[in-house]
Amino acid sequence: MSVTFGDDSVADAAAEAARRLVEEGVPRALADGDATLWGAEAQSEAAIRLGWLDLPTTSRELLPQIGELVERARAAGLEHVVLAGMGGSSLAPEVICASADVPLTVLDTTDPGQVRRALADRLDRTIVVVSSKSGSTVETDSHRRIYEQAFRDAGIDPASRIVVVTDPGSPLEQSAREAGYTVVLADPNVGGRYSALTAFGLVPSALAGADVAALLDQAAEARQRLGADDDPGLLLGAAIGAAAASGRDKLLLDDSLSGINGLPDWIEQLIAESTGKQGRGILPVAGSEPNEADDELTAGIDTESGVEVQGPLGAQFLIWEVATAIAGRVLGINPFDQPNVAESKANTTRILEDAGDGPLPTGAPALVDGPVEVYGDVPAHVKDLSGVFTELLKDIPERGYLAILAYLDREAAFDVPVPQEASFEAITDIWAAHDPASLQGLLAIRTDRPVTFGWGPRYLHSTGQYHKGGPQNGVFLQITGVVSGDLEVPGKPYTLGRLQLAQALGDLDALRERGRPAVRLHLTDREAGVRHLLAAAREV
Repeated sequence: MSVTFGDDSVADAAAEAARRLVEEGVPRALADGDATLWGAEAQSEAAIRLGWLDLPTTSRELLPQIGELVERARAAGLEHVVLAGMGGSSLAPEVICASADVPLTVLDTTDPGQVRRALADRLDRTIVVVSSKSGSTVETDSHRRIYEQAFRDAGIDPASRIVVVTDPGSPLEQSAREAGYTVVLADPNVGGRYSALTAFGLVPSALAGADVAALLDQAAEARQRLGADDDPGLLLGAAIGAAAASGRDKLLLDDSLSGINGLPDWIEQLIAESTGKQGRGILPVAGSEPNEADDELTAGIDTESGVEVQGPLGAQFLIWEVATAIAGRVLGINPFDQPNVAESKANTTRILEDAGDGPLPTGAPALVDGPVEVYGDVPAHVKDLSGVFTELLKDIPERGYLAILAYLDREAAFDVPVPQEASFEAITDIWAAHDPASLQGLLAIRTDRPVTFGWGPRYLHSTGQYHKGGPQNGVFLQITGVVSGDLEVPGKPYTLGRLQLAQALGDLDALRERGRPAVRLHLTDREAGVRHLLAAAREV
């Protein structure tokens, strides 16, 4: 594991920050689990959130139980592994399985189309991992209820197909045991975004076929260097913390040359949720090219960059966690709480309850351009979608950013028919032409400000904290779409599609209450709407 620098100014600032931290005894104190490092106000929270430091050792105790679970699943012919989880409960397994090239279906969505696709895939050979630290995550609870009903309708006992990962004493543990489900308990002294090497990361990954013992071996080797003079976590944390303190608070993540797939998405939730509070923080930017702006720092995963972080995945997890904790110390921020995450959840609940059986409070569109309705404050001279994009880009303040937030099916583009004889490059182009995520690149080349992209509601469990608790310099473009083929959530008074829209509206309310510029685009025809979005962006 190594941290090196391709930028001399970053290297100098990191060395100076690391020297001060060593003089203050921070690296050794962190390695020893000292909860006082982030101040008196953070001490009580930190005292119950530092278990991740010892996971390379303590998580080995889970391996026999996980091994037995894998053997039973294989013997029963259960080859389709579905993970229902949000935030840290889904992002780490997604990276682990993508990097190991083993299949895992991740449900961190409330989009009915995406859930229907998973339900239609080999239900007779499906095993579902329901992961929730609190045991009350609304998305995961909905997935559990839907799969329970689907299994029963197919004549399958849900107890033979559902595995629950949760904290000891959570409401989910009790209900799961009563239902006869297999339960694997995670370390309660680890927060969700630091949980990659707990049961939340290991159970679904092992079921999918990844070598999780090797991950722990990699992390254990990195753990031995914590507190040492060559501690890579200290150097990385000093670099990103010092850079942010001096104004370089946009962290662009580049993994273009790495064999590790998707790590920037995991780093994004770790850093954004840990540091984005009190009007401060570091904004991680995944999937976007640098603009060479003076508020940017580029970090490469096995890729040459301003800061280059090299090493295997298990070690990367631990070192980035250490770095985030160190950066919190440098910035004077508690890296273990998430004071603003509950707001959007509360707004969602209020919207659903207030609406009852009636329509949700969407309001009237400010304008309609083909299959796209535009909601929000739109200047009178703006008459079409390209004009909306132009105004949003103009609204980005100095040192600000644009966040695109899409409450849609993130796999729908892959359903588009492709010619049988098409090359891989041609197929990729076809998918990109139908993918809402392509909007990030199209708008990014039209501004010198960072553009981020997040799938809703998954971003609520990652960058959502930064959007509301971080610096007041974000502009927000939210995208929703008409729902066809909705799904009932058994035992609840709402459908999945209704919950999805309520979540979007709830977060929009939270942003607008803070004065964040925000526009919602609603696609009255999803496929045509996405094509129209991308075409309009090209006209900006």
